[in-house]
Amino acid sequence: MKKYLLGIILALTFVLAAPAQEKAPLRLVQTVSVPGVVRKWDHFGVDIKGNRLFVASEEDAAVEVFDLKTYKHIRALTEFKEPHNVLPMPDLGKIYVVDGGASEIKVFDYRSYELIGHIALTIDADPIAYDAATKLLYVVNGGREAHTPYCLVSVVDLASGKKIADMKLDTNRLESMILEKSGQRLFVNMTGANAIGVVDREKRAVTQTWPITAAKENVPMQYDEATHRLFVVTRKPSKLVVVNTDTGKEVTSLPVADYVDDLAYDAAHHRLYIPAGGGDGAITVVGQSGADDYKVIATIPTKPGAKTARLVPELNRLFVGVPVKDKQEAAILVFEVAP
Repeated sequence: MKKYLLGIILALTFVLAAPAQEKAPLRLVQTVSVPGVVRKWDHFGVDIKGNRLFVASEEDAAVEVFDLKTYKHIRALTEFKEPHNVLPMPDLGKIYVVDGGASEIKVFDYRSYELIGHIALTIDADPIAYDAATKLLYVVNGGREAHTPYCLVSVVDLASGKKIADMKLDTNRLESMILEKSGQRLFVNMTGANAIGVVDREKRAVTQTWPITAAKENVPMQYDEATHRLFVVTRKPSKLVVVNTDTGKEVTSLPVADYVDDLAYDAAHHRLYIPAGGGDGAITVVGQSGADDYKVIATIPTKPGAKTARLVPELNRLFVGVPVKDKQEAAILVFEVAP
């Protein structure tokens, strides 16, 4: 009889515990409709102090501005040819927009949105990395659209508003960059060479090149500086590749959903959010149990083409851009990050 009762108690405990174990790591809390125009979302910019979310729409040559907490549309900035990245800087009183089609960074007043400056670059300027300690902005430009066998990483001093250097990398396609805060390294995704370039920011030169062998077409990248692990997502095939930045060696890889353009690392919850626009659209959520231990813990449905996203840990929110596709309306999906 005691064994029978114990069995019932254990069974009930398992049933009651199951929902908690199956709780989704992301919960869709709002869909912000953006009707009326054809849009191909690119990257997000976040202004915590000014309570604003910026989203570049490269095909519409616009930057849409939303309230970061109510998600209401504030206005559209339209003085562009092909905007890709937005960097709001409240301490400098400016908003910087990388306009790849115009071969420049456009500078706007932080409050009035008035266009107040231009910083010349080369055609196809796109990925950025910002060093808050030095107020230096690193910008990828050139390459395929410039018809050169190399790309440039330009160094822009935001304090003076001037470009101060160009670094040449021997590939015609660079896709993302990550700064090391505890050192002088800048990790650059050399997509055209299927490798990661390690740049010394003081010497302004490539000091090492680490090949990516698990797959091809490495696009987005993030970094967990605590464990010295670099995260790279490829497209051929679609994989998450983890690289040890002490050795430059790949330590593991695993399949993820198809056609990824952005990647978010959630240090508080030890997760990676990987938005993919292929098929019906999905976010692959990868759990990090240790420096070299990763597994897919959830696949969250989104919409076709939804391949760009931005994690805002201060608000516990993940924003995902949904483009116009067939009869699908453009939108921003707002997910709450669950503990």
